[in-house]
Amino acid sequence: MLASLSIRDVVLIERLDLTFGPGLSVLTGETGAGKSILLDSLGLALGQRAEAGMVRSGQSQAGVVAVFTPPASHPAHALMAEQGIEADDQIVLRRIVTADGRSRAFVNDEPVGVALLRRLGALLVEVQGQHDQVGLADPATHSGLLDAFGALEPRRNAVAEAYRAWRGAERALKEAREAIAAAQRDEEWLRHAVQELADLSPQEGEEDALASERQGLQGSERRAEAIASALSEIQPRDRRGGGAPAAALRNAARALERLTPPSEEATAALTALAAAQDALAEAENVLERLASDAQPDPRRLETVEERLFALRAAARKYTVAVVDLPAHLGSLRERLSNLDAGTGRVAALDAAAGQARAAYVAAAGALTAARREHADKLEKAVSKELAPLKLDRARLHIEIVPREESAWGPDGQDRVTFLVTTNPGQKPGQLAKIASGGELSRLMLALKVVLARGSPVPTLVFDEVDSGIGGATAAAVGERLARVAERLQVLVVTHSPQVAARGARHFQVAKGVRGDRAETRVVPLDVPARREEIARMLAGERVTEAARAAADELLAGAA
Repeated sequence: MLASLSIRDVVLIERLDLTFGPGLSVLTGETGAGKSILLDSLGLALGQRAEAGMVRSGQSQAGVVAVFTPPASHPAHALMAEQGIEADDQIVLRRIVTADGRSRAFVNDEPVGVALLRRLGALLVEVQGQHDQVGLADPATHSGLLDAFGALEPRRNAVAEAYRAWRGAERALKEAREAIAAAQRDEEWLRHAVQELADLSPQEGEEDALASERQGLQGSERRAEAIASALSEIQPRDRRGGGAPAAALRNAARALERLTPPSEEATAALTALAAAQDALAEAENVLERLASDAQPDPRRLETVEERLFALRAAARKYTVAVVDLPAHLGSLRERLSNLDAGTGRVAALDAAAGQARAAYVAAAGALTAARREHADKLEKAVSKELAPLKLDRARLHIEIVPREESAWGPDGQDRVTFLVTTNPGQKPGQLAKIASGGELSRLMLALKVVLARGSPVPTLVFDEVDSGIGGATAAAVGERLARVAERLQVLVVTHSPQVAARGARHFQVAKGVRGDRAETRVVPLDVPARREEIARMLAGERVTEAARAAADELLAGAA
């Protein structure tokens, strides 16, 4: 329901903060006091059109904040979640209008487009006014209202489920046909690609393994080259052993041995040369052993590189990563398999789609039959409410007509429209076109009395629903507003004391002058002030004791 409404600098309202509760709230005041400004302000918060003229003279902007407290199951929460807006116990709609006519909208302090604000507003408030009718006047809501009246939600849900299953089967059939058509266009290429990749036979993780092995083989090759180079430095460079360090050491030793007798220094040199020859021989043995162990397989490196380069070339050709080649081969095989087995699969999907359509048609037909049955009951129930509202000649007609198959939907195969006649012999027409403003508001009230249980909108606003009536008819309007308010929150702008006496809360709208500027004020009335206001509505400008006594009688009768 609407919990509060805050208005800043809208036309004649400088600052206004109102709180509302459940049940029936009435707003009264003299003509021109500014009651329409309140409704226009609420309309701003609900996403209605903004105009520069709404900004109070001399101010740069106007602002309206409407706070709602719908139940957790209310569809407004789902819409907010769909839009990525966090929701809590409250839904806060805020609208700012600048003096140049531009506006900004916010939901729970998140900036949004006015279209979303309007969608949320339509879920939270329904306005029935003298000129602007929304909610019941919108034919798009009529099938849901009829279903709610007849408790047909299980049938409607079954239709929606059957519709989703049918459309899902149709999509699967369409996709299969498109896949086969595409595969047939590419059949020659597809068979070549499958054969080429099958011959290549890429394996999971193969690229990493080959790259690692290649790196290792390349390292082994460099190691073998280094060992061979070291050996070449210490081994003979010709057949006679010339150029080798070992030969040079032996020649040096023989030269020293020819000394007779060798000197002490020569003996030490011979000992060192002998040790050098032993160390050199040991180094040669070690290097030869290492050379034997490190000798790489030259063909293996070549084989690894050829395989790695072939995999990468295939990946480039088919524009996938090497790691995805096995999956790509599987996908191509599946496409080829679908092509080979496509006719049978399409036939099966076609049959499934036909069965799903038949199930939807059966469920929708049952819903249509139930709607026709309950449409008659709804017409009779509304007719009982019309006579006391001075609409005894009016009749509600519920039209249920089949739609073209292209227009079938989750709500069924037919179009439900509420039509009305206000005089005998008149052709039924749409609610918003056939009745006058006051008649239309009372028609809406009669419908709401009957349909309140199924209404998803928690707050109703009636603007002068009592226009042009009085006495017993006005009392009947007030009694029905009170009945609707037992289930929904109702706000009504009224000039009727009989309606005002029914309110659980009463607000007086008055226009005064502060300084040199006109200003609209709204005052919640306590019991004595409320008695005085109803007496004013009964007596006019001069309130008499008789009017006060009549006000007491109205209040007592409404209690």
